Amino acid sequence: MSEPGADFLDAVHWDARGLVPVIAQEDATGQVLMLAWMNREALAATVTQGVAVYWSRSRGRLWRKGEVSGHVQTVRELRLDCDGDTVLLRVEQHGGIACHTGRARCFFQRLTDDGWVSDEPVLKTPQSIYTDHDHA
Repeated sequence: MSEPGADFLDAVHWDARGLVPVIAQEDATGQVLMLAWMNREALAATVTQGVAVYWSRSRGRLWRKGEVSGHVQTVRELRLDCDGDTVLLRVEQHGGIACHTGRARCFFQRLTDDGWVSDEPVLKTPQSIYTDHDHA
């Protein structure tokens, strides 16, 4: 991915906390994998490094997807929505697991008449993925 001019960051409408929501979508299938957040530094690092770098609100630091689990997201394309307030990453999800629960994606719960039902399998237990509690 070639690096755009620095003004691409100014086109993003950052929220009051300096963040923008980011949707990660599997490039090959179009399946939505997860929603995360980026600040300016994370978006710039994602463009520079070619892998997804998010801002962890709970940890208060940059979070390189897969830094612990190895489930890196290689960025194939970045898009900005019409309002400039949501980023879409088209990614190649390495290892087939995007969710810290060990599932392919974070959107594994479906609303039914009985409430929320988990309808996608755990591919790998979190205990086998992470050596600590710092899920990536």
